[in-house]
Amino acid sequence: MGMQDSLDKLGGQQGLEGGTATIQKLFGATRMQDIMSKLSKKGLSQQVQSWIGKGPNQPVSGEDIRPAVDPAMLNQMAKQHGMSPQEVCDRVAKALPGMVDQATPDGKMPSEDPFSKDMTGKKKMKV
Repeated sequence: MGMQDSLDKLGGQQGLEGGTATIQKLFGATRMQDIMSKLSKKGLSQQVQSWIGKGPNQPVSGEDIRPAVDPAMLNQMAKQHGMSPQEVCDRVAKALPGMVDQATPDGKMPSEDPFSKDMTGKKKMKV
């Protein structure tokens, strides 16, 4: 299961845009930088930096993701998408490294947030 599969399942009919919106809701953040900050505060700063940097992306698991998301929103999203909360976290863990990597091709956070509501950055991602 790759990034496309994960985002399709999370986004349903809306695909990439819906999957990204689901991830934003789970973290209670609309900006990529805020999501990365939440993950870093939960002990995933090395992994986050690997996604942003130019080297290989370090993987994370659903168990790594779960402490950084809103538990009530996680349960709501799981029910909405017909998955267990763990499956939602597992899919986010599969999709997020690639999404961040593609959104940061220069090895640093872009000046314009790729997860912003206008969706232009998300439309440029190759899935």
